[in-house]
Amino acid sequence: MQLVELLASLLLLLSFAMLAQRRIASLVNLFALQGAVLAASTVAVAASAGLHHLYYSAALTLALKVLLLPYFLRRLIARLDLQWDTETLARIPMQMLAGLGLVIFAFGLAQPISRFGHEITRETLGIAIAMVLLSLLMMIGRRKAVSQVVGFLALENGMVFAATTATQGMPMVVEFGIALDVLVGAVILGVFFFQIREQFDSLELRHLETLKED
Repeated sequence: MQLVELLASLLLLLSFAMLAQRRIASLVNLFALQGAVLAASTVAVAASAGLHHLYYSAALTLALKVLLLPYFLRRLIARLDLQWDTETLARIPMQMLAGLGLVIFAFGLAQPISRFGHEITRETLGIAIAMVLLSLLMMIGRRKAVSQVVGFLALENGMVFAATTATQGMPMVVEFGIALDVLVGAVILGVFFFQIREQFDSLELRHLETLKED
């Protein structure tokens, strides 16, 4: 399980890198890298626990979060001519400090949780919770809609990592259903992006506050 813990630490570092990243294209690249590490950790858990269905889960993660979704987001960024996401609710150093506080809280939350008979440490569960909290912080702290969508997808990565390490994965029917929901949601949000850009000539969500009912 040392390999799983090493990959979990890398996932946490990537979450912090995404939180500090201002360039949207680089944010998508970090998301793709996080998906690759998540797939690798799933393979490591499958190999150590002898659970062959997790290999299918890793392949699904690789196809969806390393290849398909990043490709879709890159095409979207190119068509919308987006480069930077400089508008944040707080400065990056302040967000990083808040992120450190959330990591401490996540490990404290995971501390009293027992192992339920699985070969999993509290550290990996704490990292999974921290990934979810850091993704929520990124969604709250960014003004651009695309960045918030990447934050939502990164949040789902944290939930998948928690399910893989703490419960030895979910049934494949559930995983395929979640993957389809995420893919359809990303496509729908892409359509919304074009509508927002056409209406306001910007993707900053503060412009939506100007909408009022007739």
